[in-house]
Amino acid sequence: MIHTKPSIIEHTAKARLGHIAMLGNYPPRRCGIATFTQDNYLALRTALPESRIDLFAMDDGAVDDYPPEVAALVPDQDLAAYRKLADRINASGAQMLWIQHEFGIFGGAAGGHLLALLDRLTVPYALMLHTILAAPNADQRQVFEAMIAGASAIVVMAEKGREILAETYGVGGARVTVIPHGVPDRPLVDTAPAKAELGFADRKLILTFGLLSPDKGIAEMIEAMPAILQACPEAHYLILGQTHPNVIKSEGEAYRESLQGQAEALGVQHAVSFVNRYMTLDDLTHHLSAADVYVTPYRSPFQITSGTLSYAIGQGRPVVSTPYVHATEILADDHGKLVPFRDSAGMAREIAGLLSDDAQRDALSRRAYARGRTMIWSRLAESLLVRLGEIEKPVAAKLPAAVVERAAPVAFVPVERMTDGVGILQHSVFNVPNRDHGYCIDDNARALMLMSEAADLPRGRRDALSQTYAAFVQHAWNEAEGCYRNFMGYDRQWLEACGSDDSNGRTLWALGVTAARNPDVLMRRWATQMFDGTVSRMREMNSPRAQAFAMLGTVAMLEAHPGHGQSLVLAQNLGGRLCSLVGSVRRADWVWFESALAYDNTRLPEALIRAGQALGQPGFTRAGLESLEWSVKMQTAELGHFRPIGTLSFGEPYGAPHAFDQQPLEAWAMIDACGAAFAATGDRVWHERARAAYRWFLGENDLGMPIVSPESGECFDGLTPVGINLNSGAESVLAWQFGVRAYQRLTKKAGLERLAEAG
Repeated sequence: MIHTKPSIIEHTAKARLGHIAMLGNYPPRRCGIATFTQDNYLALRTALPESRIDLFAMDDGAVDDYPPEVAALVPDQDLAAYRKLADRINASGAQMLWIQHEFGIFGGAAGGHLLALLDRLTVPYALMLHTILAAPNADQRQVFEAMIAGASAIVVMAEKGREILAETYGVGGARVTVIPHGVPDRPLVDTAPAKAELGFADRKLILTFGLLSPDKGIAEMIEAMPAILQACPEAHYLILGQTHPNVIKSEGEAYRESLQGQAEALGVQHAVSFVNRYMTLDDLTHHLSAADVYVTPYRSPFQITSGTLSYAIGQGRPVVSTPYVHATEILADDHGKLVPFRDSAGMAREIAGLLSDDAQRDALSRRAYARGRTMIWSRLAESLLVRLGEIEKPVAAKLPAAVVERAAPVAFVPVERMTDGVGILQHSVFNVPNRDHGYCIDDNARALMLMSEAADLPRGRRDALSQTYAAFVQHAWNEAEGCYRNFMGYDRQWLEACGSDDSNGRTLWALGVTAARNPDVLMRRWATQMFDGTVSRMREMNSPRAQAFAMLGTVAMLEAHPGHGQSLVLAQNLGGRLCSLVGSVRRADWVWFESALAYDNTRLPEALIRAGQALGQPGFTRAGLESLEWSVKMQTAELGHFRPIGTLSFGEPYGAPHAFDQQPLEAWAMIDACGAAFAATGDRVWHERARAAYRWFLGENDLGMPIVSPESGECFDGLTPVGINLNSGAESVLAWQFGVRAYQRLTKKAGLERLAEAG
């Protein structure tokens, strides 16, 4: 027996893997992944007796009575359960999560529910890949690429798996390690005792094991039996295992019955038998001890791992196989016999040759057993612990400071691309405007505001665009209903009588900013008139965000017209309402306006800070700064970079924020809020926080991928678990336009321009 070197374990694993979490199927669930996870767990338990291993089992609801080492079950179709597991692992102090991955064991399309766990996980994770698809469908590719993108280590069980990862998914190098499938440490024994116990004392036993399905090639093996029996009349073919559950579901036992019928038609039914029951590992190894030849006649060349083939080699069984990936690798160098796919004659020739030549069969058995010694579970544990012990906490990608901090003109082309004679369109397909989704006042109000910020634009172009966006806003006012409409089809037909509170509040905000800062005096007068004619509607709004947007509008109006009566009254009223909201839902760990997070979050504290300064209300300012501090913590990743509140977080009462999907709107809002906090306090820490949000655009984020090109001004729609959303809608394009300008202004106010240029 080969023993693990204590120095390797002590100096890599014991010091750095004192607490591991594991996830996979587990017995009494009946599948190969469950058996593998159990053997893997026991091997690690033996190698690290003083370490803590928290074992979590996927649960399909079909079995119960799990053993005591299972810390918890994860219902595979319950998306919330994946998030709860992530929270539990994060809070447990585990240093990493070790995952057994197979598409079929996790819920959601292509097992996508697993991403909910990974998105929320704050510790590194490593993957053991049991299946690697060379030709995945769209769902499989999306989930698989998202999963492997965040993995700190990836383990495969065959060199071909490493090749597929590199060729199909672009993953390679030190992240991928090949560790062969583990096998029990059993002695090499003579077949006679086990054959006698199983009732095959006078036979030469050929064995196949596994869940029955057409891809296993059993039909080709039965077709080979007449020729085998002609050369070796005492041969007997034993087929162990139940019919595959998917086959049972679709056709019952018709496939097994067809195999039995085939044996009868060939006249070999006396030499072919089936054992239709689930085999424990002890059952399997006992039958393997009786086998003179083990055969895997699989039809697919893409089988990357076969546990049963590994077990056969581990017990020194002579193997005849078709040349699928795992067999080609493990039987190389004359450690077994390979036969072309669906070649019954070749199968008969090789098996008959081994059964008729005891010396050849014994020599092959000893070579197989020697290879199996390199695969025993203690060796797998040794290799695995060395690899896992190397894992460090992943580091967010860092862009050169000179690139991040440079002050450069902001390319405006994407805004013009999205704008036509009606206004700015909502969405795009990649960078092509999508007319199917028409227009909305939300984006046109934002675009109108931008015309008051974009001093770098030529005046003539700026005035023309201001008039386009203002005309859209003006046309959106529904006098009969006393509100602004939001959505308009590409055919210029309004799709509603009244827009949401949020869209109405945002429009008032845009009007206030335009009245205060647009360079054209007539545009300022128009905006003031529109503001005064519609502001009374805003007193009725109940949405906290709508209230914040309206407050920002009133603060801007007070900038334009100090002492503006309606603005003073509305700002005071809405500020008091926002402050009371914080008190109504507040907990020790929750300093916010609502019991759940949503979009454009930091507009709420920004509105209180700005209103507090404008109205001379220090209570507003204090409440705004306190809630903004809390929001900064919620949007700061463990490694210190900015992580916007993911859309998956929206609506979860008192829930920890999810990582994805991340949207540019949140980064812009954070920069603006930090600018307000700096204006109120003079503390440069707010510049650092704004800087983190600004760098998020340029790639200092969870994926290390920039979502904006400063040269073109193109801004993508955000970060998802599977990468960048490559569409560039109006909201995202405008968020970058505002965000970069706001950051440049803040940097100038903080007196840090020279520091920024120096990087």
